[in-house]
Amino acid sequence: MKNVIYGAAFMALAAPTAVLAQEQCGDVTITEMTWESAAIVTAVSKFLMEQGYGCDVTVVPSDTTPAITSLAENNEPDIVTELWTNSTGEVYEKLKADGTIEELGQVLDPGGVEGWWLPTYLVEAHPELATIEGVMANPELVGGMFHNCPDGWGCRIVSDNLVRAFNLEDSGIEVFNHGSGETLATSMASAYQDEKPWFGYYWGPTTPLGKYAMTSIDLGEYDEAAHLNNQNTQADDPKPSAFPAAPVLTVVTKDFMASHPDIAELMGNVTFKTDTMSQLLAWKEENNASNEEAAVYFLQNNVDEWSTWINDGATEKLSALLK
Repeated sequence: MKNVIYGAAFMALAAPTAVLAQEQCGDVTITEMTWESAAIVTAVSKFLMEQGYGCDVTVVPSDTTPAITSLAENNEPDIVTELWTNSTGEVYEKLKADGTIEELGQVLDPGGVEGWWLPTYLVEAHPELATIEGVMANPELVGGMFHNCPDGWGCRIVSDNLVRAFNLEDSGIEVFNHGSGETLATSMASAYQDEKPWFGYYWGPTTPLGKYAMTSIDLGEYDEAAHLNNQNTQADDPKPSAFPAAPVLTVVTKDFMASHPDIAELMGNVTFKTDTMSQLLAWKEENNASNEEAAVYFLQNNVDEWSTWINDGATEKLSALLK
């Protein structure tokens, strides 16, 4: 029944303007990456393009490497969104250098976030835990354990090197290396539900960071050279550094930028706060909702935000939703 209700809601949102979806825009292709936050971005963008700008949008299931390869070999799709450029490699840099693509801007603000986290209730009870120095001076307050990034993940290399850089284990904190993202998330959820200590690596936007109030502890200043060295499995002398926010962009082909400047402008405006996206993911899980239903929820509850993304013509077409 819930799916029927939200499906009807999505159709109701579309209905007032569907008849205006003429060929003033034409065909547009946009990626839908395999992770949930990207799928929500695509669902929201598709709705705005179709109902506000009259586009005929085709969603292309993809992932980072296939999307970059397709851009390089086929100059398509037109729009690639939620592209984590810290994992795109040399091909992406060549596409930029050759002028094949245009970066429209950040689709997540401030980007993908990583850090070492504590439940906020723990930091509120013990403010000294807000820094890594305070954590290491009080290992018993954090349960004497650090929940590490899972085996085989890229974040594990950096996290392992930070463990060495801070001499974390010398402070009496045991490092538990998780075998999967599922066990890492479950450990956080279990501790949070019982209001027990939990200390570990996590990233966003993710459902747990939308569901649970967590505090990223202060690891000190971001040191670009140190962080680059910490990404090396053979780092001889790892140094402390905060995690930088990862750029997460929307890009378009140069040809699409020239032929559809109004859509390019729209997609450059489509930006979600990283915390907002985490909260959307948590709502989606709690309501067993689809990506389209999450898009409806966002559109219904954040009119003041997305109404600034669209141009005057789209505002007129979407006026029924802006009241």
